[in-house]
Amino acid sequence: MAGNRAVAYVRPGEVEVRDISFPDLVLRDGPGVNPLNVGRKCNHGVILKVVTTNICGSDQHMVRGRTTAPSGLVLGHEITGEVIEVGSDVEFIQKGDLVSVPFNIACGRCRSCKEQQTHICENVNPDRPGSAYGYVDMGGWVGGQSEYVMVPYADFQLLKFPDKDQAIEKILDLTMLSDIFPTGYHGAVSAGVKPGATVYVAGAGPVGLAAAHSAQLLGASVVIVGDLISERLAQAKSFGCETVNLREHPNLGEQIEQILGVPEVDCAIDCVGFEAHGHGKSHGEAPATVLNSIMDVTRAGGRLGIPGLYVTGDPGAVDEDAKHGTLKIRLGLGWAKAHTLITGQTPVMKYHRDLMSAILSGRAQIAKAVNATLISLDEAPGGYAEFDSGVSKKFVIDPHGLVRN
Repeated sequence: MAGNRAVAYVRPGEVEVRDISFPDLVLRDGPGVNPLNVGRKCNHGVILKVVTTNICGSDQHMVRGRTTAPSGLVLGHEITGEVIEVGSDVEFIQKGDLVSVPFNIACGRCRSCKEQQTHICENVNPDRPGSAYGYVDMGGWVGGQSEYVMVPYADFQLLKFPDKDQAIEKILDLTMLSDIFPTGYHGAVSAGVKPGATVYVAGAGPVGLAAAHSAQLLGASVVIVGDLISERLAQAKSFGCETVNLREHPNLGEQIEQILGVPEVDCAIDCVGFEAHGHGKSHGEAPATVLNSIMDVTRAGGRLGIPGLYVTGDPGAVDEDAKHGTLKIRLGLGWAKAHTLITGQTPVMKYHRDLMSAILSGRAQIAKAVNATLISLDEAPGGYAEFDSGVSKKFVIDPHGLVRN
Protein backbone atom coordinates (compact mmCIF):
# COMPACT_ATOMS: atom_id res chain seq x y z
CA MET A 1 0.00 0.00 0.00
CA ALA A 2 1.27 3.46 -0.88
CA GLY A 3 2.14 5.87 1.90
CA ASN A 4 0.60 9.25 2.50
CA ARG A 5 1.98 12.52 3.84
CA ALA A 6 -0.01 15.51 4.98
CA VAL A 7 0.16 18.92 6.65
CA ALA A 8 -1.09 18.75 10.23
CA TYR A 9 -1.81 21.40 12.84
CA VAL A 10 0.45 20.86 15.87
CA ARG A 11 -0.07 23.84 18.19
CA PRO A 12 -0.67 27.59 17.81
CA GLY A 13 1.78 28.90 15.24
CA GLU A 14 3.05 25.47 14.17
CA VAL A 15 2.22 22.99 11.43
CA GLU A 16 4.29 20.06 10.23
CA VAL A 17 4.31 17.45 7.47
CA ARG A 18 3.47 14.03 8.91
CA ASP A 19 3.02 10.47 7.71
CA ILE A 20 -0.66 9.55 7.89
CA SER A 21 -2.73 6.58 6.78
CA PHE A 22 -3.52 6.06 3.12
CA PRO A 23 -7.23 6.85 2.73
CA ASP A 24 -9.91 4.28 2.13
CA LEU A 25 -13.64 4.63 1.66
CA VAL A 26 -14.42 4.78 5.36
CA LEU A 27 -14.12 7.79 7.67
CA ARG A 28 -11.78 6.47 10.36
CA ASP A 29 -11.24 7.84 13.84
CA GLY A 30 -8.61 10.54 14.18
CA PRO A 31 -7.97 14.09 15.40
CA GLY A 32 -11.12 16.15 15.09
CA VAL A 33 -13.34 13.37 13.73
CA ASN A 34 -16.81 13.59 15.22
CA PRO A 35 -17.49 10.36 17.15
CA LEU A 36 -20.83 10.03 15.37
CA ASN A 37 -19.02 10.02 12.02
CA VAL A 38 -16.42 7.39 12.93
CA GLY A 39 -16.79 4.30 10.75
CA ARG A 40 -19.00 6.02 8.22
CA LYS A 41 -18.91 4.02 4.98
CA CYS A 42 -18.37 5.99 1.79
CA ASN A 43 -18.91 3.62 -1.11
CA HIS A 44 -20.22 6.72 -2.89
CA GLY A 45 -16.75 8.24 -2.66
CA VAL A 46 -13.41 8.20 -4.45
CA ILE A 47 -9.72 8.35 -3.60
CA LEU A 48 -7.82 11.23 -5.20
CA LYS A 49 -4.15 11.67 -5.94
CA VAL A 50 -3.86 15.33 -5.01
CA VAL A 51 -2.56 17.49 -7.86
CA THR A 52 -2.87 20.85 -6.09
CA THR A 53 -4.13 21.95 -2.69
CA ASN A 54 -4.09 25.50 -1.40
CA ILE A 55 -3.36 27.24 1.88
CA CYS A 56 -6.40 29.29 2.87
CA GLY A 57 -6.85 32.19 5.25
CA SER A 58 -9.45 30.06 7.03
CA ASP A 59 -6.71 27.53 7.79
CA GLN A 60 -4.70 30.34 9.34
CA HIS A 61 -7.41 30.99 11.93
CA MET A 62 -6.84 27.47 13.24
CA VAL A 63 -3.07 27.64 12.99
CA ARG A 64 -3.03 30.89 14.98
CA GLY A 65 -4.89 29.09 17.76
CA ARG A 66 -8.09 31.04 17.24
CA THR A 67 -10.32 27.95 17.19
CA THR A 68 -10.69 24.74 19.17
CA ALA A 69 -8.88 22.68 16.51
CA PRO A 70 -7.14 19.65 18.09
CA SER A 71 -3.46 18.92 17.63
CA GLY A 72 -2.91 16.52 14.75
CA LEU A 73 -5.81 17.78 12.64
CA VAL A 74 -4.92 17.30 8.97
CA LEU A 75 -5.51 20.61 7.21
CA GLY A 76 -6.73 21.55 3.76
CA HIS A 77 -10.11 22.10 2.14
CA GLU A 78 -9.02 23.42 -1.29
CA ILE A 79 -8.40 20.29 -3.33
CA THR A 80 -7.88 19.41 -6.99
CA GLY A 81 -6.91 15.87 -7.90
CA GLU A 82 -6.91 12.82 -10.14
CA VAL A 83 -9.26 9.95 -9.36
CA ILE A 84 -7.33 6.73 -8.66
CA GLU A 85 -10.05 4.63 -7.01
CA VAL A 86 -13.85 4.72 -7.17
CA GLY A 87 -16.36 3.31 -4.70
CA SER A 88 -18.87 0.65 -5.65
CA ASP A 89 -21.74 3.16 -5.64
CA VAL A 90 -20.02 5.66 -7.97
CA GLU A 91 -21.56 5.59 -11.46
CA PHE A 92 -20.27 8.54 -13.46
CA ILE A 93 -16.88 9.63 -12.13
CA GLN A 94 -14.11 7.38 -13.45
CA LYS A 95 -10.50 6.56 -12.71
CA GLY A 96 -8.23 9.06 -14.39
CA ASP A 97 -10.67 11.97 -14.21
CA LEU A 98 -9.12 15.29 -13.14
CA VAL A 99 -11.54 17.03 -10.80
CA SER A 100 -12.12 20.03 -8.57
CA VAL A 101 -13.47 19.30 -5.08
CA PRO A 102 -15.88 21.82 -3.52
CA PHE A 103 -14.74 22.60 0.00
CA ASN A 104 -18.32 22.09 1.22
CA ILE A 105 -19.07 18.42 1.76
CA ALA A 106 -22.59 17.75 0.56
CA CYS A 107 -24.71 14.62 0.20
CA GLY A 108 -26.94 15.76 -2.66
CA ARG A 109 -29.95 14.15 -1.01
CA CYS A 110 -31.14 16.41 1.79
CA ARG A 111 -33.48 19.38 1.42
CA SER A 112 -30.63 21.91 1.54
CA CYS A 113 -28.64 20.20 -1.20
CA LYS A 114 -31.69 19.88 -3.41
CA GLU A 115 -32.20 23.63 -3.05
CA GLN A 116 -28.57 24.33 -4.08
CA GLN A 117 -27.61 25.20 -0.51
CA THR A 118 -24.75 22.73 -0.41
CA HIS A 119 -22.97 24.82 2.21
CA ILE A 120 -25.54 23.73 4.79
CA CYS A 121 -25.93 20.05 3.94
CA GLU A 122 -27.85 18.35 6.74
CA ASN A 123 -26.29 14.89 6.55
CA VAL A 124 -22.52 15.26 6.74
CA ASN A 125 -21.88 16.94 10.10
CA PRO A 126 -23.62 15.52 13.18
CA ASP A 127 -23.25 18.80 15.08
CA ARG A 128 -24.93 21.23 12.70
CA PRO A 129 -25.59 21.81 8.98
CA GLY A 130 -22.47 22.38 6.89
CA SER A 131 -19.14 20.63 6.62
CA ALA A 132 -15.68 20.93 5.11
CA TYR A 133 -12.45 18.95 4.79
CA GLY A 134 -9.77 19.43 7.42
CA TYR A 135 -11.66 21.96 9.48
CA VAL A 136 -12.55 22.18 13.15
CA ASP A 137 -16.12 21.25 14.15
CA MET A 138 -17.03 20.36 10.57
CA GLY A 139 -17.57 16.65 11.07
CA GLY A 140 -13.95 15.53 10.99
CA TRP A 141 -13.51 14.79 7.29
CA VAL A 142 -9.76 14.42 6.70
CA GLY A 143 -8.09 17.40 5.04
CA GLY A 144 -6.55 17.46 1.60
CA GLN A 145 -3.18 19.15 2.13
CA SER A 146 -1.82 15.70 1.51
CA GLU A 147 -0.68 13.32 -1.19
CA TYR A 148 -3.96 11.39 -1.24
CA VAL A 149 -7.44 12.08 0.10
CA MET A 150 -10.89 10.50 0.22
CA VAL A 151 -13.82 12.48 -1.17
CA PRO A 152 -17.40 11.28 -0.46
CA TYR A 153 -20.50 11.70 -2.64
CA ALA A 154 -18.33 11.87 -5.73
CA ASP A 155 -20.98 11.75 -8.44
CA PHE A 156 -22.80 14.69 -6.92
CA GLN A 157 -19.92 16.88 -5.82
CA LEU A 158 -16.98 16.60 -8.17
CA LEU A 159 -16.45 18.98 -11.07
CA LYS A 160 -14.69 17.09 -13.88
CA PHE A 161 -12.44 19.09 -16.16
CA PRO A 162 -13.34 18.30 -19.79
CA ASP A 163 -9.76 18.19 -21.12
CA LYS A 164 -6.97 17.04 -18.79
CA ASP A 165 -4.12 18.53 -20.83
CA GLN A 166 -5.86 21.90 -21.05
CA ALA A 167 -6.65 21.74 -17.34
CA ILE A 168 -3.03 21.11 -16.36
CA GLU A 169 -1.99 24.12 -18.42
CA LYS A 170 -4.42 26.27 -16.43
CA ILE A 171 -4.14 24.43 -13.13
CA LEU A 172 -3.08 27.48 -11.11
CA ASP A 173 -6.37 29.09 -12.10
CA LEU A 174 -8.50 25.96 -11.84
CA THR A 175 -7.20 25.09 -8.37
CA MET A 176 -9.02 28.20 -7.12
CA LEU A 177 -12.41 26.65 -8.00
CA SER A 178 -12.50 24.55 -4.83
CA ASP A 179 -13.03 27.60 -2.63
CA ILE A 180 -11.45 30.98 -3.14
CA PHE A 181 -12.87 31.94 -6.54
CA PRO A 182 -16.45 30.83 -5.81
CA THR A 183 -16.16 32.43 -2.36
CA GLY A 184 -15.10 35.78 -3.78
CA TYR A 185 -17.73 35.49 -6.50
CA HIS A 186 -20.42 34.60 -3.96
CA GLY A 187 -19.47 37.69 -1.97
CA ALA A 188 -19.89 39.84 -5.06
CA VAL A 189 -23.18 38.22 -6.07
CA SER A 190 -24.50 38.48 -2.50
CA ALA A 191 -23.61 42.17 -2.49
CA GLY A 192 -25.67 42.68 -5.64
CA VAL A 193 -22.78 43.69 -7.89
CA LYS A 194 -24.07 44.49 -11.39
CA PRO A 195 -22.89 46.46 -14.43
CA GLY A 196 -22.01 49.99 -13.41
CA ALA A 197 -21.98 49.33 -9.67
CA THR A 198 -19.45 50.90 -7.32
CA VAL A 199 -18.06 48.31 -4.92
CA TYR A 200 -15.99 48.38 -1.75
CA VAL A 201 -14.07 45.20 -0.84
CA ALA A 202 -12.78 45.03 2.73
CA GLY A 203 -9.55 43.04 2.81
CA ALA A 204 -6.90 42.47 0.14
CA GLY A 205 -6.04 38.92 1.10
CA PRO A 206 -6.68 36.17 -1.44
CA VAL A 207 -10.45 36.10 -0.87
CA GLY A 208 -10.66 39.88 -1.13
CA LEU A 209 -8.67 39.84 -4.35
CA ALA A 210 -10.93 37.09 -5.71
CA ALA A 211 -13.98 39.15 -4.76
CA ALA A 212 -12.53 42.21 -6.47
CA HIS A 213 -11.81 40.26 -9.67
CA SER A 214 -15.31 38.78 -9.48
CA ALA A 215 -16.83 42.24 -9.16
CA GLN A 216 -14.96 43.24 -12.31
CA LEU A 217 -16.30 40.16 -14.12
CA LEU A 218 -19.83 41.15 -13.06
CA GLY A 219 -19.41 44.59 -14.62
CA ALA A 220 -18.66 46.90 -11.70
CA SER A 221 -17.60 50.36 -12.81
CA VAL A 222 -15.24 50.94 -9.86
CA VAL A 223 -13.86 48.40 -7.39
CA ILE A 224 -12.21 49.86 -4.29
CA VAL A 225 -10.16 47.55 -2.05
CA GLY A 226 -9.21 48.48 1.50
CA ASP A 227 -6.50 46.93 3.68
CA LEU A 228 -3.82 47.73 6.27
CA ILE A 229 -0.95 46.14 4.30
CA SER A 230 0.63 48.05 1.40
CA GLU A 231 1.88 44.94 -0.42
CA ARG A 232 -1.60 43.50 -0.62
CA LEU A 233 -3.03 46.78 -1.86
CA ALA A 234 -0.37 46.88 -4.57
CA GLN A 235 -1.57 43.47 -5.74
CA ALA A 236 -5.16 44.75 -5.95
CA LYS A 237 -3.99 47.77 -7.92
CA SER A 238 -2.11 45.49 -10.35
CA PHE A 239 -5.37 44.33 -11.96
CA GLY A 240 -7.22 47.64 -12.03
CA CYS A 241 -8.66 48.19 -8.58
CA GLU A 242 -8.67 51.46 -6.69
CA THR A 243 -7.20 51.10 -3.19
CA VAL A 244 -7.41 52.67 0.26
CA ASN A 245 -4.73 52.21 2.92
CA LEU A 246 -6.57 52.12 6.24
CA ARG A 247 -3.39 52.14 8.28
CA GLU A 248 -2.28 55.47 6.81
CA HIS A 249 -5.73 57.01 6.28
CA PRO A 250 -8.23 55.56 8.77
CA ASN A 251 -11.32 57.49 7.56
CA LEU A 252 -12.81 55.12 4.97
CA GLY A 253 -15.64 57.40 3.88
CA GLU A 254 -13.27 60.28 3.12
CA GLN A 255 -11.06 58.05 0.99
CA ILE A 256 -14.04 56.72 -0.94
CA GLU A 257 -15.21 60.29 -1.54
CA GLN A 258 -11.81 61.19 -3.00
CA ILE A 259 -12.23 58.38 -5.52
CA LEU A 260 -15.95 58.59 -6.34
CA GLY A 261 -16.93 62.13 -5.37
CA VAL A 262 -19.34 60.77 -2.76
CA PRO A 263 -18.51 58.98 0.52
CA GLU A 264 -20.47 55.85 -0.25
CA VAL A 265 -20.65 52.86 -2.58
CA ASP A 266 -23.52 50.86 -4.01
CA CYS A 267 -22.46 47.64 -2.30
CA ALA A 268 -19.72 46.18 -0.13
CA ILE A 269 -18.04 42.84 0.57
CA ASP A 270 -16.45 41.76 3.87
CA CYS A 271 -13.47 39.51 3.09
CA VAL A 272 -11.80 39.88 6.50
CA GLY A 273 -13.93 38.12 9.11
CA PHE A 274 -13.62 37.85 12.86
CA GLU A 275 -9.90 38.70 13.19
CA ALA A 276 -10.53 42.23 11.91
CA HIS A 277 -8.42 45.11 13.18
CA GLY A 278 -9.29 48.73 13.72
CA HIS A 279 -8.08 51.42 11.34
CA GLY A 280 -5.03 53.61 11.87
CA LYS A 281 -1.36 53.14 12.70
CA SER A 282 -1.98 52.10 16.29
CA HIS A 283 -4.80 49.74 15.42
CA GLY A 284 -5.66 46.74 17.55
CA GLU A 285 -7.98 43.82 17.04
CA ALA A 286 -11.60 44.91 16.83
CA PRO A 287 -13.74 42.13 15.34
CA ALA A 288 -16.78 44.26 14.41
CA THR A 289 -14.75 46.93 12.58
CA VAL A 290 -15.36 45.72 9.05
CA LEU A 291 -19.06 45.01 9.52
CA ASN A 292 -19.66 48.45 10.99
CA SER A 293 -17.53 50.26 8.43
CA ILE A 294 -19.21 48.66 5.42
CA MET A 295 -22.63 49.56 6.81
CA ASP A 296 -21.37 53.10 7.19
CA VAL A 297 -20.16 53.48 3.59
CA THR A 298 -22.83 51.50 1.73
CA ARG A 299 -25.73 53.55 0.41
CA ALA A 300 -29.25 53.16 1.75
CA GLY A 301 -30.88 50.10 0.22
CA GLY A 302 -27.50 48.57 -0.60
CA ARG A 303 -26.39 44.99 -0.06
CA LEU A 304 -23.53 43.56 1.97
CA GLY A 305 -21.88 40.28 1.03
CA ILE A 306 -20.09 38.68 3.98
CA PRO A 307 -17.96 35.70 2.92
CA GLY A 308 -15.43 36.58 5.64
CA LEU A 309 -15.40 33.91 8.35
CA TYR A 310 -17.12 34.45 11.69
CA VAL A 311 -17.11 31.76 14.37
CA THR A 312 -19.11 30.74 17.42
CA GLY A 313 -15.97 29.94 19.43
CA ASP A 314 -12.77 32.03 19.49
CA PRO A 315 -10.53 31.28 22.50
CA GLY A 316 -8.14 34.09 21.52
CA ALA A 317 -10.78 36.82 21.26
CA VAL A 318 -10.28 40.30 22.70
CA ASP A 319 -13.26 40.06 25.09
CA GLU A 320 -15.64 37.50 26.58
CA ASP A 321 -18.47 38.30 24.16
CA ALA A 322 -16.26 37.86 21.10
CA LYS A 323 -15.12 34.48 22.42
CA HIS A 324 -18.65 33.29 21.66
CA GLY A 325 -19.08 35.18 18.40
CA THR A 326 -21.03 38.04 19.96
CA LEU A 327 -19.86 41.27 18.36
CA LYS A 328 -20.79 44.93 18.86
CA ILE A 329 -22.41 45.47 15.47
CA ARG A 330 -24.35 48.65 14.68
CA LEU A 331 -27.44 46.77 13.61
CA GLY A 332 -29.53 49.91 14.07
CA LEU A 333 -27.50 51.60 11.35
CA GLY A 334 -28.00 48.69 8.98
CA TRP A 335 -31.71 48.64 9.78
CA ALA A 336 -32.07 52.40 9.22
CA LYS A 337 -30.35 52.10 5.84
CA ALA A 338 -32.42 49.03 4.88
CA HIS A 339 -29.34 46.99 4.15
CA THR A 340 -29.45 43.37 3.05
CA LEU A 341 -26.77 41.19 4.64
CA ILE A 342 -25.89 37.73 3.34
CA THR A 343 -23.55 35.56 5.40
CA GLY A 344 -22.35 31.99 5.71
CA GLN A 345 -20.23 29.51 3.80
CA THR A 346 -20.24 29.70 0.04
CA PRO A 347 -22.30 27.11 -1.86
CA VAL A 348 -19.41 26.31 -4.21
CA MET A 349 -21.42 24.07 -6.54
CA LYS A 350 -23.72 26.97 -7.39
CA TYR A 351 -20.85 28.72 -9.16
CA HIS A 352 -17.92 26.44 -9.94
CA ARG A 353 -18.98 25.21 -13.37
CA ASP A 354 -19.58 28.70 -14.72
CA LEU A 355 -16.32 29.95 -13.24
CA MET A 356 -14.48 26.99 -14.78
CA SER A 357 -15.81 28.05 -18.17
CA ALA A 358 -14.67 31.62 -17.52
CA ILE A 359 -11.17 30.32 -16.76
CA LEU A 360 -10.95 27.96 -19.72
CA SER A 361 -12.14 30.68 -22.10
CA GLY A 362 -9.52 33.11 -20.77
CA ARG A 363 -12.14 35.49 -19.43
CA ALA A 364 -11.10 35.01 -15.79
CA GLN A 365 -7.49 35.45 -14.66
CA ILE A 366 -7.85 34.44 -11.04
CA ALA A 367 -4.33 33.03 -10.53
CA LYS A 368 -2.84 36.34 -11.63
CA ALA A 369 -5.24 38.33 -9.46
CA VAL A 370 -4.35 36.45 -6.26
CA ASN A 371 -0.65 35.94 -7.14
CA ALA A 372 -0.74 32.12 -7.09
CA THR A 373 2.60 30.82 -5.83
CA LEU A 374 3.56 27.15 -6.21
CA ILE A 375 5.32 25.29 -3.37
CA SER A 376 6.05 21.67 -2.49
CA LEU A 377 4.44 19.75 0.37
CA ASP A 378 7.64 20.02 2.39
CA GLU A 379 7.59 23.80 1.91
CA ALA A 380 4.07 24.09 3.36
CA PRO A 381 5.11 25.01 6.93
CA GLY A 382 7.20 27.85 5.53
CA GLY A 383 4.27 28.86 3.33
CA TYR A 384 2.02 29.11 6.38
CA ALA A 385 4.55 31.29 8.18
CA GLU A 386 5.06 33.55 5.17
CA PHE A 387 1.33 33.88 4.55
CA ASP A 388 0.79 34.77 8.20
CA SER A 389 3.30 37.62 7.87
CA GLY A 390 0.95 39.33 5.40
CA VAL A 391 2.60 38.64 2.04
CA SER A 392 0.39 39.00 -1.00
CA LYS A 393 0.58 35.41 -2.23
CA LYS A 394 -1.85 32.54 -2.58
CA PHE A 395 0.21 29.43 -1.82
CA VAL A 396 -0.58 26.39 -3.96
CA ILE A 397 0.89 23.09 -2.73
CA ASP A 398 2.06 20.61 -5.40
CA PRO A 399 2.40 17.35 -3.37
CA HIS A 400 3.70 15.12 -6.18
CA GLY A 401 5.60 17.64 -8.28
CA LEU A 402 3.08 17.17 -11.08
CA VAL A 403 2.75 20.88 -11.84
CA ARG A 404 6.43 21.73 -11.66
CA ASN A 405 7.47 18.96 -14.04
